[in-house]
Amino acid sequence: MTKRQATLAASLPSWDATQTRILDAADALIATRGVRGVTIAELARRAGVSRPTIYRNWSDADDVVRAALLRRVIGILAGFDEPATTRAAIVDDVFRFTARFRADSVYRHLLAEEPEAFTRYTLERVGSSQRAILTWLAAAIDAAQDDGSVRRDDPQAMAVMMLLVTQSALLSHSTVSELIDEASWERELRAALEGLLRP
Repeated sequence: MTKRQATLAASLPSWDATQTRILDAADALIATRGVRGVTIAELARRAGVSRPTIYRNWSDADDVVRAALLRRVIGILAGFDEPATTRAAIVDDVFRFTARFRADSVYRHLLAEEPEAFTRYTLERVGSSQRAILTWLAAAIDAAQDDGSVRRDDPQAMAVMMLLVTQSALLSHSTVSELIDEASWERELRAALEGLLRP
């Protein structure tokens, strides 16, 4: 494991068997009923645990939803073995991430059916999911700066802007689908990300 991988791994939480059952129940509820369908009572019933068990781990249903979304993001990030080390590889990885994100059953439901919930959980404040993504991006930017293909500036600040640009493009994707086809959407987003990183 590289130093950058170790830094990313150390920044990510893990869940025990009981917590995993509760988060699995949350995933199923979000994907089928939406965020409003996630209640402590329903989580307890689906996970086969008591309500106090849930409250020992999370403060309320909203807290469980945030943990479930974080776990989904970590699952996507786990699919990347090594951090990118060049500008081109970073942009490719961002697109691989967005493809997996859009294919994820929970996030696909939020983007298509509950964009206001997606906004609340991902855009209104920087939460654990965004911090995990930022750590991943900043590590890649730092490595690509050593390679010389990314401009020398604060990797964290650059990661934040990459996240903002990509999140906005994802959230607006369906809104502008009549104005721009998929290939053009990808081309223009690639150009924006490349321009942000280019020396």
